[in-house]
Amino acid sequence: MAWTRGGSFRGSRGASFAQILKKNICAPPGLAVAYVSPAVSEVNKNLFDPACNTNCGGIRSKSIPQELIDRYKRGETHAVSALYQLSQVLQFQVELKETVTTGNIPGFYFAFCVVIDGVKYKTGMGINKKEARASAAQLALEDLLPTLDGDSLLPEALDGPPPLPVKESPSTGSEIHPRRTIYERQNPINEHVPQAVRELLSKLMDSYPEVSACRSTVAAFITQSPSGCEVVAIGTGNYNTKESATPNGRVLHDSHAVVTARRSLMRYLYRHLLLFFSKNRSLEEKSMFQQDKNTKLLSLKSNITLHLYMNQMPKGAAQIPSNLRLNPLSISAWEVNNQISLHVTVEGKVFSVFSPTFDQAASRVVSMSASDKITQWQVLGFQGALLSHFTEPIYVSSILVGDVSCCDVRGMEIAVNQRVDGITPRLPMYYCVYRPHISLVPTACPEGGANTNAQWSRGINWSQGDVSLEVVDGLEGKTVDASPFKSGPALASRLCKAAMLSRFNLVAQEASRRDLLATVSYREAKMMAKPYQEAKSVLRSYLAQQGYGSWVAKPPVSDHFSM
Repeated sequence: MAWTRGGSFRGSRGASFAQILKKNICAPPGLAVAYVSPAVSEVNKNLFDPACNTNCGGIRSKSIPQELIDRYKRGETHAVSALYQLSQVLQFQVELKETVTTGNIPGFYFAFCVVIDGVKYKTGMGINKKEARASAAQLALEDLLPTLDGDSLLPEALDGPPPLPVKESPSTGSEIHPRRTIYERQNPINEHVPQAVRELLSKLMDSYPEVSACRSTVAAFITQSPSGCEVVAIGTGNYNTKESATPNGRVLHDSHAVVTARRSLMRYLYRHLLLFFSKNRSLEEKSMFQQDKNTKLLSLKSNITLHLYMNQMPKGAAQIPSNLRLNPLSISAWEVNNQISLHVTVEGKVFSVFSPTFDQAASRVVSMSASDKITQWQVLGFQGALLSHFTEPIYVSSILVGDVSCCDVRGMEIAVNQRVDGITPRLPMYYCVYRPHISLVPTACPEGGANTNAQWSRGINWSQGDVSLEVVDGLEGKTVDASPFKSGPALASRLCKAAMLSRFNLVAQEASRRDLLATVSYREAKMMAKPYQEAKSVLRSYLAQQGYGSWVAKPPVSDHFSM
């Protein structure tokens, strides 16, 4: 296939990449430094100065005057004033930024959002700017105040955000960074999620022992609610197709584990949309969605959060070596740039978009790396373009990595968070850089099950509600003959674009969306999701402008099909 190389950015890449690496520079000998998430980097930058070889102590936990919160709740303090007072007490940076309204919102409204340490909160609207600012502050406080009661604060030993270690020499993370170990042990989700994935995998493998060799690379989506953690989608695999792009939507281009799990998640979301639009009150209550009365868009119920588990670091920028540094005694800046640039995969092999080796893949279908796709999903949402007709962006609250060969998540932080630092003000309403908590957790994969020669390119998919597993050959992009589930003699996967369009049409019919039912192709349905397409365009332009390279899009012919 053809692509734009983005060579014009080659000369300007060093500065922006150097800025990221400076945030992760080694501490002087004898000085322990924890790498912190970019959402608080501005707050912390003056609290710790490696050059002076002095630890200034980080962010100190301060007691929150209860009277301050009580005055706001009694209506004696304006929301904007309360927010700024909290920022002084807790030492965080707060901004009220004007944004734009999009979608089917009647009348003329102003829109503002609160940005705390670079993290965007919900957008507030009003008939004038004062009302919009107040609304935005109220929405931010609704999310912020529940996290500030005494029981939810981190202990004093864990000043600031959960620290992420910098590997200086071969040793265990718990010995060098005991504070991180304490925090992760106290966070129950870091134990509950791997346990839930492990139990489901064992159950599936017991039911289908013939596919046990397909579990070497695993990804899963988990919902957390008051009733506990539940695995709702799972996928395995490590390849993308060797086939050319086809105009029928029945070939899977990318079968890497996290991509497979995400498409399985989309099937699960479609099921819950059907429950919501069923016009049956008891079924509607079982749906994970709730509806905004003004915009009519759906969002996850307030007591439900979504989490992503992976048993391996995703291919691409997330696999940056933990000892990579930009200094005279380290790897060259050019190599650093290649490490954290955009990457593509060709038949399972990974290339930087700036790599000359990538030229050899010109005639093949390529996919963006799993790291880059996760970066995109944390900005655009995991629901994709079609589902965005019905829902607000759906983000994961945490990314949990059960990779026994990893000692830190520095690469994931850079790939998912730092590369898109500063993009939020450019995005349309509802879209933002959603910063998940990223952490290492125990592995969820049972021992054994190494791929045989006959199964090395195969992967499985399952979502809650499925009667059986589907086994897909990643190189062929289709279901295998021996798969427990087969959609028909053509062996098209239930995850393919054509299958997704069929579900989309079914939901559009149930939701009485005649405008969507009138679309004539998969591509037209996607392009009608204008806020989503605008956010995608902003993201890809931003990545190119920052010097990470050009996003490689698949040929449009792969979307020009109809049911």
